[in-house]
Amino acid sequence: MVLLYLLAVALLGLSSLWPKLVPKPQPVRVEVLAEASFQPPAPEPISLNQASLEELMSLPGVGPVLAQRIVEGRPYARVEDLLRVKGIGPATLERLRPYVRP
Repeated sequence: MVLLYLLAVALLGLSSLWPKLVPKPQPVRVEVLAEASFQPPAPEPISLNQASLEELMSLPGVGPVLAQRIVEGRPYARVEDLLRVKGIGPATLERLRPYVRP
């Protein structure tokens, strides 16, 4: 009899705590106050004939080996002369074009 009473008290306590133990997921409303827009500053083109290795390595898709090959292939009269460098194809040239000048 005592066990039944203790079981009933435990079940009543658990039933009163149940919403706090297992809360129902509620829909969340998100309000955006201002549209986030970030435009990076336009890159300043670097000279292929005067840039250091570090400056060349900062270009997208240019690693240390490719930067060394660009330095060894100097001087460049046009940006298209980069096609002579091993490892630079038409796709890489188009990607680098806004960042470099002869």
